[in-house]
Amino acid sequence: MTKRILLLGLLGLAFLTFVGLGVWQIERLQWKQDLIARVDARIHAEPVDPPRAVTSDDEYRRIRLNGTYMPDADTLTQAVTKLGPGFWVMTPMKMDDGRVILVNRGFITQDFKDKAAYLAPSGQVSVTGLLRLTEPKGGFLRTNDAAAGRWFSRDVAEIALARNLTSVAPYFIDADASGSPNAYPVGGLTVVAFTNHHLQYALTWFAMAALTIIGGIIVMRRSDRGDDSA
Repeated sequence: MTKRILLLGLLGLAFLTFVGLGVWQIERLQWKQDLIARVDARIHAEPVDPPRAVTSDDEYRRIRLNGTYMPDADTLTQAVTKLGPGFWVMTPMKMDDGRVILVNRGFITQDFKDKAAYLAPSGQVSVTGLLRLTEPKGGFLRTNDAAAGRWFSRDVAEIALARNLTSVAPYFIDADASGSPNAYPVGGLTVVAFTNHHLQYALTWFAMAALTIIGGIIVMRRSDRGDDSA
């Protein structure tokens, strides 16, 4: 009898744990669906003026910039896109109010590293794109090396320091695609994707909870047949 009670107690504890994990995944599912809906609304909203400060709720907000590029301060950061490996062209733009905002003007392949191929337009320009949060400390297992000109992430503060930029906004803008499909840099390649496996996880935990119930029934039936020797 003692053995059966102990086993049933463990199964009951496992059942409560699995149910709790399943409920938590359902809550995570609701949160993720709300996040996806809010980001989708930002992406398709009318562009707004660039903010001075940002939070995580501002990422992927559509922004309108008016200013002048500073082409002597371009930074190429390594990238892999649907077009293959290459670089993002990060060019600071000076706004009328004196602020500087880094603009990811788009992607170039490794064959277009010649500066003439991606030279920024001169004079006053207008750009629309998506606000992106800075990417500090380099890429996965790779650290930015400003002295050697090797950049693996779009770290706004580090790029600003390397290019002697001041009054730099703490974010960058992914520019939209240009009107010419063959023009470099190629904008509009921002990938907006969120993994959402919470429903599958929830169903897995609830299935595990159901198995503990089945296990409890088996234990009780064996006890009724006198199989419990304790």
